[in-house]
Amino acid sequence: MDKIKTFFQKNGTPYFFMGGYLILFIAFIIIPVVAGIGMSFTYFNTIQPPQFIGLKNYIDLLTQDIVFMQNVIPNTIQFAIFVGFGGYALSFVLAWILAQLTHKMRTVLAIIIYSPSLTSGVVMSVIWRTMFSGDEFGYINNLLLSGGFIDAPIQFLQEPRYLMVVMIIVSIWNSMGIGFLAMLAGILNVNTELYEAGAIDGIRNRIQEVMYITIPSMKPQMLFGAVMSVVNTFNVSSIGVALTGQNPTPQNAGQLVVTHIEDYGFQRYEMGYAAALSVVLLLFVYYISKIAFRLFAEKD
Repeated sequence: MDKIKTFFQKNGTPYFFMGGYLILFIAFIIIPVVAGIGMSFTYFNTIQPPQFIGLKNYIDLLTQDIVFMQNVIPNTIQFAIFVGFGGYALSFVLAWILAQLTHKMRTVLAIIIYSPSLTSGVVMSVIWRTMFSGDEFGYINNLLLSGGFIDAPIQFLQEPRYLMVVMIIVSIWNSMGIGFLAMLAGILNVNTELYEAGAIDGIRNRIQEVMYITIPSMKPQMLFGAVMSVVNTFNVSSIGVALTGQNPTPQNAGQLVVTHIEDYGFQRYEMGYAAALSVVLLLFVYYISKIAFRLFAEKD
């Protein structure tokens, strides 16, 4: 008891200041995650008390949920590759290009690129729904009709072959957020003497500079950008529902893990099954984040 008292006398101040964060972290992260994992082993329709059913939700997920296996998984992988990895690479490329410009030009372009992430998803969906509207008044259809490229309006938001493409375009456009700014800051703070030393050691072009100097010198920003890219990918993954106004999306063409969870949780009220889907999503995000840490975390 005396040891505990002595410990808090010596270290009480930092723990006091950490206390508020720890309480909020436990209340809004730890407890919901634990509750969600526990609920995934139950049947819960929000009216009757949860009934323990063991692994049935997970077995049904793998053996009975045809939409999950045939649509959700392929759609989510495709969406994650283009929006997650593609958006991440585009953030770095744009940040590198802006770093080569003058201060005033860089500031203006950075604000323009970053501004879409400041608007809410609802506002963005309204703008993009107008652009991709399936009648002649939609901007894209009007442009194609005026140019004689098509004879009839294209149903961009209803035809499965177009919906995922539109979702990816909208999500990438909206993904240039805080991760992009972190990369820009990281590139601008690379020690210029390293480039001079690299030129002496045999580096002859910009690609070699980026591979051997820029990226290794900004690993913390690259890691932060990777984590933010993962988070953003799943934050915007309900964009298909926002664009089409339907859940499930037409022919499940835009159905992702998050929208599948919303479908079962808030429309069918199968909270236990939705919790099982959430656990699968949590594991997916966890392992993707581990890959990012392996690639960009400092070895020491």
